[in-house]
Amino acid sequence: MKKYFSTLPLLALLAACGPKQSAEFIITVTNEQAFDRSEEMVEVPISAVTEKVQLIDEEQYIVVDAEGNQVPYQITYDDKILFPATVKAGSETFYKVQVGEPIEPEKLVYGRHYPERVDDIAWENDRTAYRAYGPALQRNGERAFGYDAWVKRVPHLVVEQRYATELNVEARNEIRRLKKERKFAEADEIFRSISYHVDHGDGLDCYKVGPTLGCGTAALLEGEAIVYPYCWRNHEILENGPLRFTVKMEYNPLTVNGASDVVETRIVSLDKGSQLNKTVVSYAGLKQPTPVATGLVIHPENQTSDAYAIEAEKGYIAYADLTDNVNNDNGIIFVGAVVPEKVNEAKVVMFPDKEAKERGASGHVLAISDYKPGSEYIYYWGSGWTKYGFASMDEWTAYLDRYAQCVRNPLKVTF
Repeated sequence: MKKYFSTLPLLALLAACGPKQSAEFIITVTNEQAFDRSEEMVEVPISAVTEKVQLIDEEQYIVVDAEGNQVPYQITYDDKILFPATVKAGSETFYKVQVGEPIEPEKLVYGRHYPERVDDIAWENDRTAYRAYGPALQRNGERAFGYDAWVKRVPHLVVEQRYATELNVEARNEIRRLKKERKFAEADEIFRSISYHVDHGDGLDCYKVGPTLGCGTAALLEGEAIVYPYCWRNHEILENGPLRFTVKMEYNPLTVNGASDVVETRIVSLDKGSQLNKTVVSYAGLKQPTPVATGLVIHPENQTSDAYAIEAEKGYIAYADLTDNVNNDNGIIFVGAVVPEKVNEAKVVMFPDKEAKERGASGHVLAISDYKPGSEYIYYWGSGWTKYGFASMDEWTAYLDRYAQCVRNPLKVTF
């Protein structure tokens, strides 16, 4: 079924022909918490709307708040109307879906597959950006298992331009020519001018992943050992803004606790305004309940006691990463994960010396939960940066704490 967004007609979503049954569809959003909820995404099944408000000819829907102001929305891949809601503490507010001319929302969420860069899938919103590695990278032998975090400090989209500049063929050829002529300073100057590992004013890639869980990847456990997933083998981008990006990735079979054909599927979504990705993980072929760990890589540059935050009961873990060059004024990348369901244990696990050398990392901060065959493991992971909104670890953990409260106590939506 083709999906329509807020700027396109929604005729394909009509449940039946005939006159309108109602002029509007009223949605009540209730916040039962003792703090305000601002611009938080809520969903309503499109089928419920079409039963009440039907479209004729080229008509379209709009969403308006209690004051009559239009609110941007998106029709999701699973047939829901998605829009941001703002509700004061301990109160409720109202939104309406009705016929009208929708506003053109600014697109601040985007991602795509980059086959020109060894099959990366990269995506971003107005706050941050991420990357998952693909089969071409696995074929060339590079070991990169986890999610990558790209920091940014501007709200507009930057990832497409970063790749275009980094992979500029003419510049790369000129660098090779200069190196052959032993003009290394000139070559380095061009390299720095195009590299996304250099901050050109909007942020950069300065986070190390390697053969680790990186910025919040989930993995099954065999005893205490992590069964590392490698790169995705196939993918499908399910939706691409303006409010949410969603990608589905399937991974190569693993052998876990005697089961030799365990296939992991991930559905990763990033909403406008959020630092964290929602991720739904399932494991086909798993024969028995198995622990699943969400991990944040620990790098040798920062192993101090105040580098971590471990809050199993509150449902989050965090780490302050000093980036791949602590002397380059890259700031600090705060990484974290939130688990709505029960976290059995959260802890720091350091690698033995030999493994630390092989992985180029010191260990992981892990949040461990249970996974039952046939179920879904849902959690959230992501990052913040000292140069874009988070001045300290305390600010980052406060964000994670509030985020965990929100996903454990979602806004109540009735209609």
